[in-house]
Amino acid sequence: MFKTIKGDLAIIRERDPAARGFLEILLCYPGFQAISLHRISHRLWKHRLPLVPRLLSQITRALTGIEIHPGAKIGTGVFIDHGMGVVIGETTEIGNRCLLYQGVTLGGTGKESGKRHPTLAENVVIGAGAKILGAITVGANTRVGAGSVVVRDVEANSTVVGIPGRVVHQSGVKVNPLAHSALPDAEANVIRNLMERIDQLENQLSTMQICLENVAKVKIPQEILSGEAQNLKDREIIEFIGDNPSN
Repeated sequence: MFKTIKGDLAIIRERDPAARGFLEILLCYPGFQAISLHRISHRLWKHRLPLVPRLLSQITRALTGIEIHPGAKIGTGVFIDHGMGVVIGETTEIGNRCLLYQGVTLGGTGKESGKRHPTLAENVVIGAGAKILGAITVGANTRVGAGSVVVRDVEANSTVVGIPGRVVHQSGVKVNPLAHSALPDAEANVIRNLMERIDQLENQLSTMQICLENVAKVKIPQEILSGEAQNLKDREIIEFIGDNPSN
């Protein structure tokens, strides 16, 4: 038990630059407090002690704003950063060295009994406000972007963004757990590709119109016209997708 708590303290010192000492973590980190109290309630739950584990989890919720069902299984070195609004369901399993930000929900779907909450492998990072729903598995070293909703299994070494969550595979790439905001903007990329395609079609249409005019004059252009069309200059679109094409 004390070895596990020591590991929880160490991971906070490693991942949170604001942590200045063990005493500060003990007194001021609700994520650490919630997990520590959960480890007690989980042991009582495994011994089938009635009511007391649930009562302890409710006290933990009132003190920290983090709700963890006593039946959830949490590995070592798990860090809940800030933590307000985090909800972890009964049959959830969280692997070692996972990182959860505020507002995360590891919830169930339906009213069936048995396994109905997610399983997180090791080194998974769940961004603020993300929802992982159902008896699904999120592979090791995976990042889930803030506000995403994941309802299907995710392979290891992946990045998940959007509603519903879409996967960008990063097999073999080491994930920096603090870089949860460095995620691709999938919707902006799709819109940019569509606008570029429209530009291309407009240029081809302009070339065809000039060809028809020149045919009447017995003149044929030597090359297809190309140039920057006006679509990407549209103010609303630019404000949405940004000026940086690398997004």
